[in-house]
Amino acid sequence: MDPNTRGPEEYGHDADGQSSRPRPPRDPLTPDFGQHSPALARTVQLVSGDYLLTVNPVDGSEIEICPPAERPGRPEKLTPAERAEADRAAKPPVPPGPTRPAEPLLARQDEREQLVRMLARGRSVRLVGARGAGRTSLLDLVAEDCVDLAPDGVVRLTGFHRAPADLLYDLFYSVYGAPLYRPERDELLSCVREIGAVVVLDDIEFGGAALEELLDATPECAFLLSATPQVPAPSADSGIEEVALEGLDRAASVDLLERGIGRVLTEDEANWAGDLWFESEGLPLRFVQAGALLRQRDRLRAGADAVDEYGVFEDAPPSDAPFDTPVEAEGGEETPLPSLGEAAGPAQLLASRLSTSARTTLRFAVALGGEVPHQAHLPALVGDTHADAALGELADCGLVSPVGSRYRLAAGVQVQLEAAGYADGAQGDARTAVQHYAWWAGHPSVTPERVSAEADAVLAALGVLVPATTPPPEGEESPTVQLARTAAPAFAAGLHWNAWERALRAGAEAARLAGDVSEQAYFHHELGILALCGDQLDRARTELETSIGLRGALADKRGTVAGRRALALVSDRSGTAPGLAAFGATAGEEVPDARYEESQSPPGGVPTPFPPVGDTGTLVTHRASAPSAPMASHKGRGGIRNFARRNLVAAGAGALLVAVLGTVVTLGATSDNDPNAPANQVGVNPSASQGPGDDSLGADKVESDDDKGDTGTATSRPTDPGPDGTLGTADDPTPTDDPTDPSDDPTGTQGSGGGSTHSPTKPPSSPTKPPSSPTKPPSHTPTDDPTPTDDPTTDDPTPTDEPTTDDPTDPPTSSTSASGPASSSPAETTSAGAPASTRVDTPSTGADALI
Repeated sequence: MDPNTRGPEEYGHDADGQSSRPRPPRDPLTPDFGQHSPALARTVQLVSGDYLLTVNPVDGSEIEICPPAERPGRPEKLTPAERAEADRAAKPPVPPGPTRPAEPLLARQDEREQLVRMLARGRSVRLVGARGAGRTSLLDLVAEDCVDLAPDGVVRLTGFHRAPADLLYDLFYSVYGAPLYRPERDELLSCVREIGAVVVLDDIEFGGAALEELLDATPECAFLLSATPQVPAPSADSGIEEVALEGLDRAASVDLLERGIGRVLTEDEANWAGDLWFESEGLPLRFVQAGALLRQRDRLRAGADAVDEYGVFEDAPPSDAPFDTPVEAEGGEETPLPSLGEAAGPAQLLASRLSTSARTTLRFAVALGGEVPHQAHLPALVGDTHADAALGELADCGLVSPVGSRYRLAAGVQVQLEAAGYADGAQGDARTAVQHYAWWAGHPSVTPERVSAEADAVLAALGVLVPATTPPPEGEESPTVQLARTAAPAFAAGLHWNAWERALRAGAEAARLAGDVSEQAYFHHELGILALCGDQLDRARTELETSIGLRGALADKRGTVAGRRALALVSDRSGTAPGLAAFGATAGEEVPDARYEESQSPPGGVPTPFPPVGDTGTLVTHRASAPSAPMASHKGRGGIRNFARRNLVAAGAGALLVAVLGTVVTLGATSDNDPNAPANQVGVNPSASQGPGDDSLGADKVESDDDKGDTGTATSRPTDPGPDGTLGTADDPTPTDDPTDPSDDPTGTQGSGGGSTHSPTKPPSSPTKPPSSPTKPPSHTPTDDPTPTDDPTTDDPTPTDEPTTDDPTDPPTSSTSASGPASSSPAETTSAGAPASTRVDTPSTGADALI
């Protein structure tokens, strides 16, 4: 398309020439004040042993038992191509800039062949040498020679700040393909036992029993270990061969120096090199740095004319230049050789002749405790778009050395630079690094694997600023808390759990110093989740209860729910019930502390909470119980005994109520064995009867009145039990004073003395509750002509066996006897053997009553 003619596709114009919506600029100069949707939180779901872990950077990670459908199968080993990619990722990145040829390994051929022979026989070897002796370079060469010795090839690991458990997981991920899966201890050991590889482990920091544990877990692996003399030695029965790596001899040192500068040394330089060899004991690192010093000296002596003649950034002289004399510019000034002290500690002199970006990078490395940031971060930290080339300058001078997949300051450089003043302003440099890493680690485009690869620099920055953390101004956040908050979830998702734990502990301390309670609760929650994944249940319970308490005080509903779920899982795994902090208080309330006391059992024992409903014949007996045992400790108890006290009280009260009701029902059912029970003495006879030896029916006695006639009291007790065979019942015959004379008493309700009364009957004076209304008196009056008895009785009257009733009378609805309350309309009764006159609508309860 013609660049002078605007096209509709490129410039937002239609074909008819009418302008449409203008094309937005590539880089708008004005900020966009529109409403942007917040970026989604980066959540990662992974499996750790039996748990399904959801890394949630907002409210805290959630953990649950992994469903069988989501549990991965047994991990498979990587293919050769995948192993090659993993081996490449384990090496440090190549610094940008001109590629320099690899330095040859001088005077190490014997050690190299010896190590290969031992590894070929399946023996583990420990290479011991001082820092700067060339151990890493020798390991690289031996690893290349052992590629085909083992079925799983060569595995490169670093032991810097690594424990035995960390190395086992690093070995597992180097051989097996298990994304987003962290096996438990037993499965991990089962997998690493099947690994057959040559493991090259550099910078190991432990020995003794810890090293023995690592070797026992990997019986099919041959280890090539590299350590300094300060690291503890392995145990005597470990079977590890040890090879000492000494310094170079004088000839090899001079040869290394000449290869570094690319020419033959002069006499003065050779003498200077001899003194340096004696002082440094032949350490190769010292001669690498000495070669950098001589190269810088040659550049200074060359001058501007040499630059124009040989080209910019030309390090080596032309091929036709003599090797016995240094390169000098015409009229150039003589530059003296460095002193022996400067050659023994050349960091300050070397740094002074580097670029500004390289010196600034050294300041950041000193502030971070020797950790050099990745070259991709240098432009942002230094403020120079070409600052990534500074790493090449530092590596060329021997000021940095590879450690695993990154770079650190070389041995002795940290101390030398601190003495030269590079540690001034270390707090400011560390704060700048913390702010940059906090932004970078939380960016959605940054993967957890990239954050995990930069873990040492991130943790170093946290270690510098956490002790100096202070409460931030209002409306601002503490940079250390923010970095720990963003980096910790990335470490967890990247399966770098050693860095995860260190970041959480640093963040918890920083939040405490900054007074940020919500962030402090988050870090304690994550520490509890991490401890639960490691089967450290007591530690997990402590961390989670602390987090729940803090979040309960802040009314953090979602965070509290996440903590309660995790704490319930801890209790389930440990066999104990959670306290009130787990499921007692509602969200928004202050969660009370867990209470561990329990109520004492009653003397009669705890009744069954749910007795059988239909079995009413069961007899509940009282059984004395032994004195209650002392209350056991809270740890390890399970079941209802560990619930809150109020739940126990409620359950006990309900069980006691059920037991009492069952006892009442049971006693009522078992009382049928007594034949003289009052309930068995209710029949068709008068409902109120006079008991033996009693002159009252339970009602108030009627006052004696001569005008009312004879009371008709009996002179003797009945001797005949009557038809029912029981004395004292209503059917027993009642003897009279004069059986030949007819009764002059009118029919009616018989009083307490045998007479008739029409007054209302008062309630009995018994402990039971009296009826609500007194017994209604008969509404009719006695007849004027009393009906005499048809057949006078003899001295010993004998009542008839059966009552002479036309039809069976209906039983009374109630009675005033001991078996029940009296009816509101009682039937009239007459004395035994006398005819009764009753109302038609009122049934009679007498033996000779007629309807």
